[in-house]
Amino acid sequence: MNRPEYPRPQFERRKWLNLNGKWQFDFTDNLEEQQPQALTQMIEVPYVFQSKQSGIEIKSFHDGVWYQRELMVPDTWQDKRLLLHFGAVDYHCWVYINHQLVGEHIGGHTSFSFDVTHYLTFDKDLLTLKVFDPSTDEEIPRGKQYWQEHSAAIWYTRTTGIWQTVWLEAVDKNGYLEKVFYTSEFDRGSVEIAYHYAGDLTDKELCTRIYYGEELIVSDRQQLTEHQFTRSYSLFNQKIDRSDFHGRGWTWTPETPNLFDVVFDVWSQGKCIDTVKSYFGMRKIHIQDGMVHLNNRPYYQKLVLDQGYWPTSLMTAPTDEDYKKDIELAKAMGFNGCRKHQKVEDPRFLFWADQLGFIVWGECASPSVYTRTSGGKVMAEWQEIIDRDYNHPCITTWVPINESWGVPNISVDRQQQHFSQAIYHLIHSLDPTRLVISNDGWEMTESDICGIHSYVHGTKEELEKYDHFAASLRTKDTILTSEPNRRKIYCPGFQHQDVPILLTEFGGIGYDTGAQGWGYTNAANEAEFIQDYQRVIDAVYQSEILHGFCYTQLTDVEQEKNGLLTADRQPKCPLDTIKQINVRWHTTIINKIQLSD
Repeated sequence: MNRPEYPRPQFERRKWLNLNGKWQFDFTDNLEEQQPQALTQMIEVPYVFQSKQSGIEIKSFHDGVWYQRELMVPDTWQDKRLLLHFGAVDYHCWVYINHQLVGEHIGGHTSFSFDVTHYLTFDKDLLTLKVFDPSTDEEIPRGKQYWQEHSAAIWYTRTTGIWQTVWLEAVDKNGYLEKVFYTSEFDRGSVEIAYHYAGDLTDKELCTRIYYGEELIVSDRQQLTEHQFTRSYSLFNQKIDRSDFHGRGWTWTPETPNLFDVVFDVWSQGKCIDTVKSYFGMRKIHIQDGMVHLNNRPYYQKLVLDQGYWPTSLMTAPTDEDYKKDIELAKAMGFNGCRKHQKVEDPRFLFWADQLGFIVWGECASPSVYTRTSGGKVMAEWQEIIDRDYNHPCITTWVPINESWGVPNISVDRQQQHFSQAIYHLIHSLDPTRLVISNDGWEMTESDICGIHSYVHGTKEELEKYDHFAASLRTKDTILTSEPNRRKIYCPGFQHQDVPILLTEFGGIGYDTGAQGWGYTNAANEAEFIQDYQRVIDAVYQSEILHGFCYTQLTDVEQEKNGLLTADRQPKCPLDTIKQINVRWHTTIINKIQLSD
């Protein structure tokens, strides 16, 4: 399926070639081979062979696979530099063109590219991929992908090989804008842009134009003298009153997802040789007085856990519209964001979150064990995650570790505690603009949010035993000394530092589970499902300690039948019923965080 949407929506060029669709495919046990034998199957890229939409749908272990297809590159691109891009390939892949090794990449969730200009002949060039995805290796960042053959409990079907768009891009052979990074200087009303330029600098000029709607806010032209540099641009001019910055609605929030459009042009000797269309949002996220602040105002986050799985296509959405639909369904139920769980989501989802106004907590797939090898693999992926997704205003928080996955002995092992601290500081060193949760759920070290998980909410009669839904009579100490899942909230030697406390996993009410399905608790019918949902949400809202939540979960996933929606996105009860429960405490929450309607 040749998906028409541009795969990198924050950095868009006109000349590109989508390489999705039918590829030759086969399994291999011989990873020493440099080229495949005759391939016997066909696969629909970008869907993995374990999925129905791939046309194969085989769930058994196959750690090595080959892909191959012909490239028909336009003749008009012969004077261009050609960049081959991969959205994501799980896990270790080698890329060949015309039987020559172009390069390799390790990491199943992040994007990468190669300059393939000198490998192409423009005459039925042959593109080949060899992929190795060790099915039972618990040291690699695998997230919810099960290391046993059949899905069970909270573990799902594996993803092997290409699962995001493959595409070819043409740029000028003498130079092009490689990437940019936007940093909102919110309190100054300006944006800093860090530019990365590749190629010859001689006689090159860069023009930057920033628009708000149809209005041109910034027009800047500069001579290129270095490959990396930064510029700061005020978003006010003589026609705009600084005090009206918020009033005009120029900031990004879930309620007002305002974005600035940007056009970059590279000029050489009077000719435009490169044009990139982009966008950014002005927003600020920080902690103050024990609360999360969005754009300098306290903000109550109503998130839903989103695994990002689809029945027929696993971690790849069937269509671009499906990314958009998930956000629209969540917003229709009164949520203002999601926690993307154990998955680095496709940039197209982040694009729609930017456009529609939807907070995203970004996560990385975790390994199952801690070793020097696993730690290094996680660190490497996080650097690529931030490099790719830094510019999306929807992302407000990074979650590098979940429930001590990948650091199973963190409560007693100082080495694993150091890893938690190290990755917390690594992410902050790469991205000072967002919050970082060191270990979401329990056994935290240094963390910007105290994120607590608990599913022990039981029946109405048991609610009084459940300290984690801290009602008004509960105290902060009650929560912080509790032990959800028999785990301490903080590791020994670490303590709460007046950061916000959020209930970041709870609920999981199962309904219509079937013989093989399950939920953390179960409802017998729709009325009981709604009643249970209202009970747990009301308990959270009544808390004077909790300042936000993340409910488990948006959809059913395989044997997990605890979603608000079925796996194929059908509501289990009217969307507006969930919304009314989610917003019925709106005035109370507004008063609590001292905001006005």
